Amino acid sequence: MAEKFGALLRQSRNAAGLSIGDLAKRINYSKGYLSKIENDLKRPTAMLAKLCDRELRTGGALAAVLAAVPVAAVPDEPVVGDDGVWIMELDGGEVRVSELPRRQILAGAGAVLGLALVGGRRPELDERAFEVLRTTFDQHRVLGTMASPRIVLAQVIAHLHTLRALAAENPEPMRGELLRFAARVAEYAGWMSQEAGQESAALGWTDRAAGYAAAGRDAQLATFAQFRRAEIALYQHDPVRTVELARLAQDDSGAGPRILGLAARVEAQGHALAGDVSACDAALDRAAGLLSARDPGTGPVLGSSSVDDEVSLVRGWALYDLGRPREAAEILGRQVVLIPQRARRARTRFDARRALAHAVAGDVDEACRVARDLLADAAQVDSATIRLDLAALTRTLRRWHNAPAVRELLPDLAVTANAR
Repeated sequence: MAEKFGALLRQSRNAAGLSIGDLAKRINYSKGYLSKIENDLKRPTAMLAKLCDRELRTGGALAAVLAAVPVAAVPDEPVVGDDGVWIMELDGGEVRVSELPRRQILAGAGAVLGLALVGGRRPELDERAFEVLRTTFDQHRVLGTMASPRIVLAQVIAHLHTLRALAAENPEPMRGELLRFAARVAEYAGWMSQEAGQESAALGWTDRAAGYAAAGRDAQLATFAQFRRAEIALYQHDPVRTVELARLAQDDSGAGPRILGLAARVEAQGHALAGDVSACDAALDRAAGLLSARDPGTGPVLGSSSVDDEVSLVRGWALYDLGRPREAAEILGRQVVLIPQRARRARTRFDARRALAHAVAGDVDEACRVARDLLADAAQVDSATIRLDLAALTRTLRRWHNAPAVRELLPDLAVTANAR
């Protein structure tokens, strides 16, 4: 428990023959801060526990003690736009959308939503019209790589309403195609909801996607939903649930190499959160083999399609969670430059983790340089998951609040990290 952490840290430090000042220098914390931790006057962070485990060679004992203390969940909030509010929540197992922003409906989403709003029987769809619907969704995904999820979600939800309405009135085989496509659109709505900080809505859209997939006889998408649930658990910092759900997704050998590879990748990230190096490495190796295989799947690519070598980036991400920030920063530095400039969301996500890794490693000037370069893009993509790392970076850099680069950066960084 938390009250035992300080005593265990002191015992482990003494066993390693280090003074409190020696340990503070090695992990880039102040002596006074560590003294408060050892005397149970401050609650340690998960990263501090991992850094101490690594320096004191305690085999993860400190992180394990800290993990026994539950962290309170942050309640979800509605997504608020300039001209409207829309809330996505579960209602009796269904996802309810209270309202769509009027300006966005009139400015473009309305063109897609039209069929869902206009009364009367819809016309039957042919393949050429269906292809236009797919192309429209592709454009939403492109917008999602560079703009706020609040902008994209309104249009994606409108698109989903249209597909659902058309599926209800078209015969097979078009009905099945529409349902399978709706499942992918709902899955993407779940991802954008997560990026908007709406975790309950993300799970709700993921469940809806699995339902559409089942109705359209798309077994792969139902398995992919397990991967998405694992990914949401990862951002909730729940390693046990992350690994459990990722392994459930991998139980379906017929899911295809891409889905199995993504599931192995998120399993590795769960093991990294838990501090299990060997299990993390094994899962990453599995993910690399699966994601390099040719996947004959049809329809929109499941998951992000903007990063070529996803496993190498995630390896750098995982090294940070394993308490090896300097190695993490080196790998991420090599890999981030390979992400296309158009993939603004992906570049910003991994650059934020790189800046955080530099800061934890004590490379303060480099952390500030990387952070300064990403602030404009972070404001544009407006990602709740990216803001988690920016908030952690803000807290970390405050330990060097007198450094000129930190003093200059912190006001702007804090604004971006706390934007809602």
